[in-house]
Amino acid sequence: MPEEPTAVSQAKAWLVSQSGSLTGIRHELGDVLTRVGRGPGNDVIIQGPDVACVSLQHLEIRREGAGFLIRDLESTNGTYLNGERITEAELHAPATIQLGSQGPELAFVTEEPVSAELDRTLVIPEGIRGPASPAGTYENLLSAAVARARHARSKGFGDQTLTIMRETLLTALRHTSRRLHLLIVVLAAGLVAVTGAAAWKITALNHEKRSIDQRIHEIETQLQRTAGSPSESDRLISQLATYQNQAEQLEHSLLYRIGPHEEDFLTHEIRTLMAEFGAEVYSVPPDFAHRVGHYVEQYQGPDRPLVTRVLSGAAPQIKVMRQVLAEEQLPPDLAYIPLVESALAPQQPSTAGALGPWQLTPATARAYGLRVDNQVDERLDLTKATRASCRYLRALILDFGAGSSVMLALAAYNLGPSKVKQAVIATVRDPIKQRNFWYLYRVNALPKETREYVPKVVAAMIIGRHPRRFGF
Repeated sequence: MPEEPTAVSQAKAWLVSQSGSLTGIRHELGDVLTRVGRGPGNDVIIQGPDVACVSLQHLEIRREGAGFLIRDLESTNGTYLNGERITEAELHAPATIQLGSQGPELAFVTEEPVSAELDRTLVIPEGIRGPASPAGTYENLLSAAVARARHARSKGFGDQTLTIMRETLLTALRHTSRRLHLLIVVLAAGLVAVTGAAAWKITALNHEKRSIDQRIHEIETQLQRTAGSPSESDRLISQLATYQNQAEQLEHSLLYRIGPHEEDFLTHEIRTLMAEFGAEVYSVPPDFAHRVGHYVEQYQGPDRPLVTRVLSGAAPQIKVMRQVLAEEQLPPDLAYIPLVESALAPQQPSTAGALGPWQLTPATARAYGLRVDNQVDERLDLTKATRASCRYLRALILDFGAGSSVMLALAAYNLGPSKVKQAVIATVRDPIKQRNFWYLYRVNALPKETREYVPKVVAAMIIGRHPRRFGF
């Protein structure tokens, strides 16, 4: 039955992959916002050999009336529109978008691509044409085919799956020798899994994951009630780890990744940050997520003038700090620590004598290379203070450990490493658990100031990554 005509018809637009093994894949833009990046939460997920140039959340395209606006999401390698690096710009078709100066290219079009372009044969990775590893070839080719099938399904083109499978197989056969025919058989088996015949399995996996998530939620609730009992807490956390491992394995399975999935935005962003810190965490304690949400609301409410000033007037300072952090091989989002520490009002010293955007005490500043005396105070120099803070953060990370324990280093930046250690050692004797932030958080081993400081910084990072979403 034809659809009833509407008063206003929204113009359609597409992104068409122009490079790598996903060449020719189309992505129809959403009604309001389309995000592009290599992270699983994006509308357009970038894959392939050039993905190292792409940030987890690289850019977004927003409909503005009858037009489009493209905005770089403070990506590490930048966004280029028709060869020029942009922060934000109007988007007019036809246009070429490149993620990083050497990264993947996307064509922006408002006329539906002809079928020859939509169904362009996949470009086979170089390895399949020569004596490259069959395993590596299989991974690349299968990932490309799955990506095409998944995007086709998400845009309502489920009938393209068999076409994708057929073309991928034909292309592989044209470029492979007899000794790799076995590889093609394996590939065929993998591609069959993404056809409609596998729909029942995808449904079963979704049901299984919901059951695991429900069990995790129940254990988290019990942990909040039994935090005062170390033995009971340890037993529950052991169970929690088992279910988390099961859920993570299920998430990484091929069939599960094909289907659409929903996740709470804040929880997803916390997990994304943890992945960037080197520790992807499946289950975030509900109390931690709640505190992050609390501080997001506080930044949107009573502290709105402060955040608005930092994100607008102090934007150049944030950019400088992000650049220095990237140069020092630290997560650029740590640039939002000064929002919590000083609100980038560096002239106001704390009661402990800390000064500057990073609120360094005189002793800490001197220990990490800054000059602080009656004539000069380099804590007020943004670049020098940021480099000193990077050295301090690096030392804390090396002290407390990487992964989720980066959060302990973050807490120690504010509270001081000795106070954090004293609080932990007083309640937890296991040297491994003493370096695991999430364990310490769940058993209430951390000082209250630490339990509040970390989600406050995480909330600032999330708002800094998505200012428009939160009204800034």
